[in-house]
Amino acid sequence: MNFVKRDINVVDSAVVSELTEQSVSAQKWPIRYDSIEFISIAADVAVIFSASTLAGVIYHIQAYGTPGDIVQYFGSAALVSALFVSLMISRGMYKPAALLALRNQLRTIFLLWIAVFFLLAGTVFALKVGTEVSRGASLLFAAFGLTTLTVLRIFWRSILTKGMTNRRLSGRRIVLITDCGHRAETDLAQTLTSLGFRLERHFTLPPPERGGRRRADVISTAIECVRGSEVEEIIVGADLKHWTELRRLIAKLRILPFPVNVIPVGTASEIFNHPSHGLGNSVCVEVQRGPLTPMEYAAKRCIDVVAAGAGLLVLFPLLAVVAITIKLDSPGPVLFRQRRCGFNGRCFQIYKFRTMSVLEDGPTIAQAQCSDSRVTPLGKWLRRTSIDELPQLLNVLEGSMSLVGPRPHALAHDTHFDKVVRNYAFRHRVKPGLTGWAQVNGCRGPTPTPEDIERRVEHDLWYIDNWSFGLDLAILLQTIVEVMRSRNAY
Repeated sequence: MNFVKRDINVVDSAVVSELTEQSVSAQKWPIRYDSIEFISIAADVAVIFSASTLAGVIYHIQAYGTPGDIVQYFGSAALVSALFVSLMISRGMYKPAALLALRNQLRTIFLLWIAVFFLLAGTVFALKVGTEVSRGASLLFAAFGLTTLTVLRIFWRSILTKGMTNRRLSGRRIVLITDCGHRAETDLAQTLTSLGFRLERHFTLPPPERGGRRRADVISTAIECVRGSEVEEIIVGADLKHWTELRRLIAKLRILPFPVNVIPVGTASEIFNHPSHGLGNSVCVEVQRGPLTPMEYAAKRCIDVVAAGAGLLVLFPLLAVVAITIKLDSPGPVLFRQRRCGFNGRCFQIYKFRTMSVLEDGPTIAQAQCSDSRVTPLGKWLRRTSIDELPQLLNVLEGSMSLVGPRPHALAHDTHFDKVVRNYAFRHRVKPGLTGWAQVNGCRGPTPTPEDIERRVEHDLWYIDNWSFGLDLAILLQTIVEVMRSRNAY
């Protein structure tokens, strides 16, 4: 975040004049920037209610000649909107910056929308109330809702881009005071204006070595300019290495009846990107997410056991056919066992269907490559469809793995990667997974260069730091798509 370097004591009148002219000439919209989140939530709720009602009426008129029960449509919409909107809020998807990221919006909407309907379908099945719910109307509701939410996101992207580019969003009038250096000043001003704030004045504090009196004069000038104006907020952008002296200068702003907010820049600002909580009279910043809480661990373990057990039961016929076919296809055991590194560096044996003519588990293991001669004819198909990974459901049941987490590597590869990739060992802070965030983002298959494994590690560490049940569900759903794509599956 930064601005063009100003004279140390005065406002850059040319820039202020330009901003003021833009502010006057551009016809402001009646929508304020800080109300976009609430409006987008309300719009989603309205869209869901409309889709539910429209789907129910159309289906019942076609099937029975009557519009059906409107109250029932509203009840379904209320339940779906409560679940869907809550999940979207928890992931920060209604923030203006998130609404501008169209690709991420569409992917998240698709995954959460499908997840909500799967959850409701399971609930209906468990409670045995299927006769009271029209499956045709529900499927039509799901299709209408997903379509209209997609169109709405395209609309939001278009209108927000236009509003921010032309500065037509009615943002808060602010005065900016910076004490952070040339580049940071320029970035900060551009960021604030692009987010819809109306920058009325910009003051730059001279460096501390120029003298405290000159810095105090700039603050006094800012106070005089703000008095009697329509300014609503004062923002101070500063490198906190001068905080002791800067705090005394900011205290002079108390004479003004406006909120004063400080935006830290520089290296000290990194700590503010981490979650924090109160600890007595102090603030505790979590710079590294620890293992799951006992409650989170119990819930995740319960989901792992139930899902893995159900998966083995449902897939048993397929697993039996694959086991028999492997035995007939080539000599050797059905299951391939190999030592892998798991939670906290603990060693465990991973189970996979054998897809190669070799059973390597030593200090040197060559990764599978495209057209690898070691892969059996049946093994090529098993690896392409990821069916060879299904026996790892046994690892999930025994507790050495989870459904979602960083993929475990052979001990020989672990030793090598730990030497060439910084923070590689951080992956062992959670249980390895059957699938993971790296895999659904295309980081799958061999890692011939340090850059390949670094990219995979970056995704794994992001997952560990941002873990949630919603993220696990999204990864599981995306895994289905990734398996069908067969990217880098050798």
